[in-house]
Amino acid sequence: MEKSKILYAEDDKTIAFLIQDSLESYYEIFCYPDGKSALEAFNSESFDICLLDIMMPEINGFELAQYIREKNAEIPIIFISAKALKEDRIKGLKIGADDYLVKPFSIEELILKIEVFLKRSKKTILHPSQYKVGKYDFDPQNYTLQDSSGTITLTQRESELLLYFILHKNTVVKRQDILKAIWGDDDYFMGRSLDVFISRLRKVFVNEENIVIENLHGIGFRFSER
Repeated sequence: MEKSKILYAEDDKTIAFLIQDSLESYYEIFCYPDGKSALEAFNSESFDICLLDIMMPEINGFELAQYIREKNAEIPIIFISAKALKEDRIKGLKIGADDYLVKPFSIEELILKIEVFLKRSKKTILHPSQYKVGKYDFDPQNYTLQDSSGTITLTQRESELLLYFILHKNTVVKRQDILKAIWGDDDYFMGRSLDVFISRLRKVFVNEENIVIENLHGIGFRFSER
């Protein structure tokens, strides 16, 4: 599964290094030394959550949060700052931040807060009710693939697996991530079951030259639509 992307704005190089080093095993974290470069990155790339220091050159954290909120009302924003006054915390929350951590704090606490807001924000993401896959219209709610010649009805597991591949199209996905996401476990027997369903999906798309489910030995799979 793809790692969530974090925009992290922090002008203190030591703190930035420590937090980036602690989080990069769990997330893709992009660190910027001032508010201006962080805003430029936000305007040109996609992120899942923002961690913002307040006292920064060019554009401070409060101003940066205001710019971000004007463009995106949903993305979680967490202030991480040495400014501990109640007035600063209130100001940050009024601007639209979701939380405010006062330095120093534990990395464990930061990770817990990040996870809470990532889960909350992902629940608000609406996926389309249908997807185009090759010549087919795929309806994951009703487990069907439809084209001009008729309808193919998938099993629930086949439909869940196909949807997972579509949402991670052209990306290498690990076997254990698929198993945990769909089966809830990654033991040996679940793995054998996954192989069976992969085989079934390949048969469904056997005449679709542009649809490829690639087996990457020892890693997982890549679903591609060329």
